[in-house]
Amino acid sequence: MTTSADQPWLKHFTQEQRAASEHPPSVLHTFLAVAGRTPERPALRYFDGTLAYGELDALSDGLARHLAERGFAPGDRLAVMLQNVPQFVIGLLAAWKAGGVVIPVNPMYKSGELAHILHDAGAAAILCSRTAWEAYVRDTVADSPVRIALTADEHDLQTRDDARVLGQRPRPGTSELPASDGPAPEGSTPAGTASDGPGVPPDVLAVARAHAGPSPVRSAADLPAADDTALVSYTSGTSGHPKGALNTHGNISFNAHRQVRLQQLPDDAVVFVLAPLFHITGMVCQLAAALAGGHSVALAYRFEPGVVLDAFREHRPAFTVGPSTAFMALLARPDAAPGDFASFRHIASGGAPLPPAVVESFRTRSGGRYLANGYGLTECTAPCASVPPGLEAPVDPESGTLAVGVPGPGTMVRILDDTGAEVPFGQQGEIAVSGPMVVPGYWNKPEETAAGLPGGELRTGDVGFMDEDGWLYVVDRKKDMINASGFKVWPREVEDVLYTHPAVREAAVVGVPDAYRGESVKAYVSLQPGAAVEPEELVAYCRERLAAFKYPRQVEVRVELPKTTTGKILRRELRAAAG
Repeated sequence: MTTSADQPWLKHFTQEQRAASEHPPSVLHTFLAVAGRTPERPALRYFDGTLAYGELDALSDGLARHLAERGFAPGDRLAVMLQNVPQFVIGLLAAWKAGGVVIPVNPMYKSGELAHILHDAGAAAILCSRTAWEAYVRDTVADSPVRIALTADEHDLQTRDDARVLGQRPRPGTSELPASDGPAPEGSTPAGTASDGPGVPPDVLAVARAHAGPSPVRSAADLPAADDTALVSYTSGTSGHPKGALNTHGNISFNAHRQVRLQQLPDDAVVFVLAPLFHITGMVCQLAAALAGGHSVALAYRFEPGVVLDAFREHRPAFTVGPSTAFMALLARPDAAPGDFASFRHIASGGAPLPPAVVESFRTRSGGRYLANGYGLTECTAPCASVPPGLEAPVDPESGTLAVGVPGPGTMVRILDDTGAEVPFGQQGEIAVSGPMVVPGYWNKPEETAAGLPGGELRTGDVGFMDEDGWLYVVDRKKDMINASGFKVWPREVEDVLYTHPAVREAAVVGVPDAYRGESVKAYVSLQPGAAVEPEELVAYCRERLAAFKYPRQVEVRVELPKTTTGKILRRELRAAAG
């Protein structure tokens, strides 16, 4: 029987691409080399503002010194809860220079979601927006391990002269960016100062500039080792509670430098960060890969189709990657034109299913640009399969499923049956991944590590198959995880919120097909005797307590929910009915 050990996918790569990967222990190594060699090269572009590699190096040096002076020690964790803004990158590099670990946190999280992560990871520090701090983070942090807090004004660094004025409005089209209207709240720290106060903690740029000086990285011994933890990336687990995947510096460096080798972008290329930086796709496929290649990174706060198209026109990026829903939204803009995509050498989709029809629609609207598929998980530090540049993924003639790509050089993908044995090409089974990008485990969860990573091989929980040419197809998921616009939603977390409503007796949450999001969240409930509640009320109830991508868009009230003989609610029957 031909097996994955034969690695048929390697024939899709050149001899140079198949060669053993050579990469430093961390992306920080590469960043420092570029900053030292070409300090004037643009590193970050944020609307009209630009930070050169040398400036980004100096700011992250200053922040690293501030963290160290406040007792942030090697191995400590910094939670970064920001949108796609320069301060996110400054905080990331500073934590690594200080020997620390970064916890990327979705800024859409509410207080309870944030509190779980801070406590579970034992976060020593947090960096968030001023708006979020004043809204709820201050109260959440008060009962947490956090002892160092920093804030960021996301209007900063939008222009080259960094004119920081309270009340400054974002550029047209960025209305979702919170504006700083009027005077600062009573008791808060004045904008641009570095002193602590009873209100808002010091501004991250102010403390970074105030601590300018020699680099805290004095020698190679101060740089991270490949097996040092770089990120604690929270993903949902079988228990229904988020668990932290331990992405090492080596994991990130391997995937980032592999992408540089495959894409071969010119030194002056711009990478536009379409996916969120707090997501593993944005963190590795865009930010880390751009820094590994010495390229420029273009940021635009958060996704808004008009703003993204404007950024394409201004920055002329060569590469981007994002969920299929983002590209659908871009295509829906009446002002989108083929010229907006003319600068791209590669465009990729990941994080959500990519229908073949979207690929063809994008090709037509973008002037012939191909939208390449990809597949990865947090536990394999983003990509483990992708479409090599210059090729197009085939569509399975039986199912109509678009292939997600082929495993990269140095990556092993196997399809396993329920006993853990490998199945022949063309047969469905669980996708299993091994290679230098796979995490060593989960934060403080040895049992989950043993179950999900036996022998270091990641059992993804996804069902798929591989054809004889090495193309990988994802068919379904063994787990009940819902994938809404690339964001993962665990049903139990939504159900737990529904159960806190006094009218709800039983609750079950499933993912239902959604032409825009791929999947959306639907809840089924039965009510307490004599209780009455409208579905819209339950939707609003969840919306107040969950991130925007988690709350159910539909609620259906039933007299009874289907159950097994032991009383377990049958989600699969509800999913089938909804589908």
